[in-house]
Amino acid sequence: MAIGVGLGMARFPFERVDSFWEWVLLCEDGGVDSLWQTDRLISDEPFLECMSALAAIAGATKRIKFGMNVASAALRDPLVLAKQCATIDYLSNGRLLPAFGIGTVRAPEWKATGRETKGRGKRTDEALEIISRLWQGESVTLKGEYYQYKDAVISPIPKQQPLPLWVGGSSDAAVARTARVGTGWQAGLESPKRAGMAKKAIIEALKQTGRTIDDDHYGTGFFYYFGSRDDDVCQREMARFAKLAPDSNLTHLLAVGADELLEQISKYVDQGIPKFILRPLGNSDAEVLRQTRQLIDHVLPRAEQMHS
Repeated sequence: MAIGVGLGMARFPFERVDSFWEWVLLCEDGGVDSLWQTDRLISDEPFLECMSALAAIAGATKRIKFGMNVASAALRDPLVLAKQCATIDYLSNGRLLPAFGIGTVRAPEWKATGRETKGRGKRTDEALEIISRLWQGESVTLKGEYYQYKDAVISPIPKQQPLPLWVGGSSDAAVARTARVGTGWQAGLESPKRAGMAKKAIIEALKQTGRTIDDDHYGTGFFYYFGSRDDDVCQREMARFAKLAPDSNLTHLLAVGADELLEQISKYVDQGIPKFILRPLGNSDAEVLRQTRQLIDHVLPRAEQMHS
């Protein structure tokens, strides 16, 4: 399996917009596999909107791939979402990595927009069927429970054919959804062991759908930091984990130092999960850039040697 190390953004960590573009070009020139933007529409913390952020990154780069981790297909109009993805992939000459989920029931977007959480799985399934058919250039007519389309078609279609469609989540419904339409799978909060269990479940489900997913199209993500776990930036992140899932042990979502980071990568690889979205922590623009440079200098070469 080919190990791929990408970098991700959750909250926007920069005071200056120029620092963000410096970070993007540092990743582009430093051999980072891909860039990923967390999808969050409602927040009192700064989050970039993922589709427009990826469109901007597409125009600023030539090599690096990029995706959303993960966009809630149940909160977005599938025709608009399909058209956005097709446009970005077409103009970037085939560098988009779309990834979708249903959105956690705890997400503030549901209450803020008056949408019901009940049925969001079925809504997502309908949306992904529409999106995948539109990407292939089909004229889509559908009378679904949530969406009704007649002769919907988009052009230009994505440069990549087929355009990757990664699915997030490890519930039974998410496993079935991945086996039905996914070309890859992205973990959320899963530990290495649980991510490996999800992959095995997907492989079994694929036998029922008659489809295949490349063995190295399984990924996960976690935060990293070069410094001390006692530093305030790490303590704040661990406090967020505790609030996010108070009954779960989420210590696997933060690796401190190059050795621990590579050990965590190795644990996931041993479970058949070789793609990574690593999120740098830092209290300033300069620190986030420094954390990124250290990853490029001290982790990427060793991760490549791990594969070889």
